[in-house]
Amino acid sequence: MSVQLENLTNSERIITQTLRNYSVLEHARDLSVAPGNAVDEYFMSKMNVRRRQLIVDLDGSNSLVTQAGAMQWTFGDINATTGVKGVGDLFGKMVKGAVTKESAIKPEYVGRGKVVLEPTYKFIILQDISAWGQSGMSIEDGMFLACDGTVQHKVVARTSFSSAVAGNEGLFNLSLRGQGIVALESNVPPEELITVDLRDDVLKLDGSFAVCWSTSLQFTVERSSKSLLGSAFNGEGLVNVFRGTGRVLMTPTNPSTASLFRTTHD
Repeated sequence: MSVQLENLTNSERIITQTLRNYSVLEHARDLSVAPGNAVDEYFMSKMNVRRRQLIVDLDGSNSLVTQAGAMQWTFGDINATTGVKGVGDLFGKMVKGAVTKESAIKPEYVGRGKVVLEPTYKFIILQDISAWGQSGMSIEDGMFLACDGTVQHKVVARTSFSSAVAGNEGLFNLSLRGQGIVALESNVPPEELITVDLRDDVLKLDGSFAVCWSTSLQFTVERSSKSLLGSAFNGEGLVNVFRGTGRVLMTPTNPSTASLFRTTHD
């Protein structure tokens, strides 16, 4: 039996990004409103505060790994597995989830059809992991949304544990490498991100402006001045430092942390 899918996109729901079999569906205007929230919905659409959904097409030769609870609906012959290959693998995934604030068990979808994820008010960034070299990319906690099953997950530690604690930064980050596409959730739209390519150089950020960076870079949290007295006088204190050769995607300003940007699958 053949089933057709109609009205997935229209004048109010448009595809804004496509990378291979990954697409981002944006709800340009929400027509399902009531008198009590019509004004809010109107101004939200004008200020680019819109629902966005990730759509992934599977052809039987690839699979999709998502954050737990992210799936909204599937179309076609799609099945979900846990992706756990044994007790040891389960323990490893639980440890990774505990230190990176990601879900320990990430469902893996296989088959032929479409997988549509829950709407989010955050922006969705699509990246080709192979473009980040053999070491891959590291991402900030909580940004992972989905990726191809061929992408490898690894936990990497900060170079300096003591400075990470002092700078109120996490000790570990999720690193993604290999072949495939990864989808990240960001408080900043892709077109606003600044790309910094380092060649045996140093990038210092006074805050959590980095969205993702090459795992090959040495990432530490350090004093902005070589001396404690200097740091006290210049008013900067601790900064995030990236050293070496690689790439950093960073936001131009401190992203909003308002509750409005919470994803629906949190």
